[in-house]
Amino acid sequence: MKKLQFPKGFQWGVATSSYQVEGGNSNSDWWEWEKQGKADNESGRACDYWNRYKSDHNLLDELGCGSFRLGIEWSRVEPEEGKFDQAAINHYREILQDLKDRNIKTQVTLWWWTSPIWFQEKYGFHKKESVKLFVRYVEKIANEFGDLIDIFMTFNEPMVPLGQGFLAGAFPPGYMNPVKFLRALNNVAAAHRKSYDIIHRIKPDAKVGITYLYNWYESEGFGILLNTINRIAQWYRIDLLGNKIKGYQDFVGVHYYRLGKIKFNWKNIKMDSRNQTYLGFTIEEDESNVMRWVSYPKGIYLVLKQASDKFKLPIYISENGVPTREGIEDDERIIYIREHLAFVHKAISEGVDVRGYNFWSLMDNLEWLYGYEPKFGLIEIDYKTLERKPRKSFYEYAKICKSNEIEVGE
Repeated sequence: MKKLQFPKGFQWGVATSSYQVEGGNSNSDWWEWEKQGKADNESGRACDYWNRYKSDHNLLDELGCGSFRLGIEWSRVEPEEGKFDQAAINHYREILQDLKDRNIKTQVTLWWWTSPIWFQEKYGFHKKESVKLFVRYVEKIANEFGDLIDIFMTFNEPMVPLGQGFLAGAFPPGYMNPVKFLRALNNVAAAHRKSYDIIHRIKPDAKVGITYLYNWYESEGFGILLNTINRIAQWYRIDLLGNKIKGYQDFVGVHYYRLGKIKFNWKNIKMDSRNQTYLGFTIEEDESNVMRWVSYPKGIYLVLKQASDKFKLPIYISENGVPTREGIEDDERIIYIREHLAFVHKAISEGVDVRGYNFWSLMDNLEWLYGYEPKFGLIEIDYKTLERKPRKSFYEYAKICKSNEIEVGE
């Protein structure tokens, strides 16, 4: 075995999402979506992080990571239009203060696919009023928590919920309307730009950015058309929004999980985003994986090089992880972490400015439409008792966080 050392000050962390772990977000549009039977499970109390955050932060200490990515639920902070809930704000402040007291840097996402019910019913991002409403919420957060947030991430992977919510109809608000999609895209871009300016006005030295789902795409067969579709997929995921917010990012948040190998099946001409079928174009699947994802460690190196060339900004790998089935023994996850980090190290050694890495996720959580079956956590959750059980990978990742290095085969 040989050791690969990461740069001094490299930020090792883990990520969670507010709606997926907090529990009880009954003022959210996703809560209503689940009540309508449009997801495999209802979130309910989820992991109850809202009440158990201190004991979960103890696990962060045990892990030895220096940063933690979390979200703030707009629907908690502003449950009614124009009425901010001070009790919820105070509770978020307690959570962030507890992290600061532990010397853990915070990466805070302000919109993680969920909106207040009132916003979705009356407005939605396809309406122009959405920009000022979102920016008002962001201004409130920056004023309340600016001293406790190290990195602001305005939107999480916005092209995913925009596509699923306005083209595929699989996420709230459930439209299949290209015109509304384009309006929502432009409004999200405008909301980010205005939020960027406001956050910097309130906290001039803030780091403000956005996160992109940056999986690696390849195609085979069907000649030039499929290769064109492959390029369009990458343009849609990254460039379509990225070009609209040029100059309004202090860093790039990269999410990488898997290989998207695009194929065409003329017998399957339908739109089924949940099963990765888009009018005959499909994604190759690994039947041994609980979500049928194809692991491709080299892809993280390729997307880091691509993101560096495109944006020329510091990069934070804000999510990287693999879904497994339940159980404490998770050698599959350990192998995944090591192999991907070896390629991250290669990118850094070639000059890519990667500042940090977050594993997804600290704990098992609600995987949106797929419910509680996929297990992404370094920590297993017993959803009957909510007992936390660190997996084998938890202790292996702790070694990496504490030593700032990984061991790989010669």
